[in-house]
Amino acid sequence: MARPRVVATDLDNTLLRTDRTVSPRTEAALRAAADAGVLVVPVTARQRVGVLAVAPQFVQLAEAFGGWAVCSNGALGLDLVTGQRFFEATMTVDAQRDLIARLAEAVPDVRFCAIRDGGDGFLVEAGYAELSVWEDHSRDPRTMQVVDRAALADCPNLKMVVRHPVLSTRDLLAAFAGLGLTGLRATSSGAPFLEISAAGIGKAYGLQRLTALLDVPATQVVAFGDGLNDLDMLQWAGVGVAVANAEPELLAVADRIVPSCDQDGFAETLEALLS
Repeated sequence: MARPRVVATDLDNTLLRTDRTVSPRTEAALRAAADAGVLVVPVTARQRVGVLAVAPQFVQLAEAFGGWAVCSNGALGLDLVTGQRFFEATMTVDAQRDLIARLAEAVPDVRFCAIRDGGDGFLVEAGYAELSVWEDHSRDPRTMQVVDRAALADCPNLKMVVRHPVLSTRDLLAAFAGLGLTGLRATSSGAPFLEISAAGIGKAYGLQRLTALLDVPATQVVAFGDGLNDLDMLQWAGVGVAVANAEPELLAVADRIVPSCDQDGFAETLEALLS
């Protein structure tokens, strides 16, 4: 592969190891990319607070990397250091209300969360926090703001999260698909919940918005990922790279499959791109 201008990467189980740490080899590769003028951008389901919690190296290298990040599964582009927002894509209130009413009827015991206000607004209904751990959202469940279900949909959200005490994410994806809802898109990042954004909004959308700002064509972008929410990004980029621990759907379409996140597949490939 030729040296790209932009390396777009998922974080969890791609750049990050399964223990959610950045390996010394990966940190060295990130610094080498900064020195070489290659822009590495986290493209993640996480919000700004979540990126800062697990990958502070991106802020430490902000001057070289520009501070760019695409968060909330492509719905939000921002500067990690300042928090300045460059674009946002939200769902309509009507679509959110329809989602809550119909999915709750079809799947009893689901619990909803709403993410808004550039990722700083994080609202949950009663029962959601009890199903959560800190690692889910880089937030202490005991501090989550609990509101009634109607308040979750009273203004446009970047993303809504749906979880269930028993059903898997694949089960929830199937249930969502069976409803035939319009104006919405559901995906999974590998976390134990469903993630819902506006129709047409995904990591490919967010990465395309960012690279348009930077005047970088898709052919000069390499994208890394492992989860279902990375699928459209890998297909859009000039080169799509799946780590070996990726979901089968990604392994089937990736231009290149590299060692797993625990075997430094991201770092090994970035080193090769820079050489």
